[in-house]
Amino acid sequence: MPMRNLLLPLIAAGLFSACNMSTSTSENTEVATYFDQTGRDDAWTGGARRIPVETPLGTFHVWTKRVGNNPTLKVLLLHGGPGATHEYFESADSYFPGAGIEYYYYDQLGSGNSDNPEDTALWNIERFVSEVEQVRIALGLDASNFVLMGHSWGGILAMEYALAHQEHLKGLIISNMVASAPEYNRYAQEVLGPQLPPDVLAEIKALEAQGAYTSERYLGLITENYYPEHVLRRPLDAWPEPVNRSFAKLNYPLYLYMQGPSEFGIVGQATLRNWDRTADLPRITVPTLAVGAEFDTMDPEGMRAIAEGVQNGRFLFCPGGGHMAMYDAADTYYPGIISFLKGL
Repeated sequence: MPMRNLLLPLIAAGLFSACNMSTSTSENTEVATYFDQTGRDDAWTGGARRIPVETPLGTFHVWTKRVGNNPTLKVLLLHGGPGATHEYFESADSYFPGAGIEYYYYDQLGSGNSDNPEDTALWNIERFVSEVEQVRIALGLDASNFVLMGHSWGGILAMEYALAHQEHLKGLIISNMVASAPEYNRYAQEVLGPQLPPDVLAEIKALEAQGAYTSERYLGLITENYYPEHVLRRPLDAWPEPVNRSFAKLNYPLYLYMQGPSEFGIVGQATLRNWDRTADLPRITVPTLAVGAEFDTMDPEGMRAIAEGVQNGRFLFCPGGGHMAMYDAADTYYPGIISFLKGL
């Protein structure tokens, strides 16, 4: 018999013994509990599933992916854009698993791995709120465990969902979003714009006067001069791979229709330009965390105002951070969010 055949039983026995030894430690028991797949239909897909969503134009499917297991703490992540993807939230993988948080990546309809009907009739707040509610039901989330976390446009969607369905929420996180689009625009035009080099700002204003919001020159000026200062505070060639991957898949027609051509305010005919829920904040009663950053595209004091406006609010300020504070201020952003979640 060849020597390798004689060794196989010994190797197998050694591996079996090693496996028994490794699972006997308390540390690995905790890991096993976090990744417990008991009763999970999505275990064989790594937590990924496509959920049917009913819309006025028929049934479409949206993509979600579960990470971890915590019966009392489940966070559904709402990405920004509109039209970006779940991928830029992947920095959470360095923080949430170690805190025992179950969380769900989710591409909204028209984004990423989800269906894209390409019809503007579906691109409105009310329809997106209905979609989130259908996703909640499909995932089995309820007031005993469900935390909704929205970033940027996702923060708008999270606020709107809370105003419509907060009876299903355990907690709410509004990240890097103010409660008023006109306030967003005022801060961009009156505070951040004048901080640009004078020649750059003059050319931007000239192009805006021409209505050339989608011109290559206008978008180039914004991307090269505004984004590294206020969107993600790193040189463009040093932006994180998950962010680049997400933004490369941006559904630009959807983004343009609702947000406008760039993060330099909500301009043109964008449908969100008059959105304002400031007066409705006191109607939100669930525990709420508002997150703001020092160099954000929106006034961090406007985000503090959300925490003060709701009935049960807290504010997390991220020094040195921009709009993507989950990257450029991660060591403040995630510990603060985890502390809020653990306190629910």
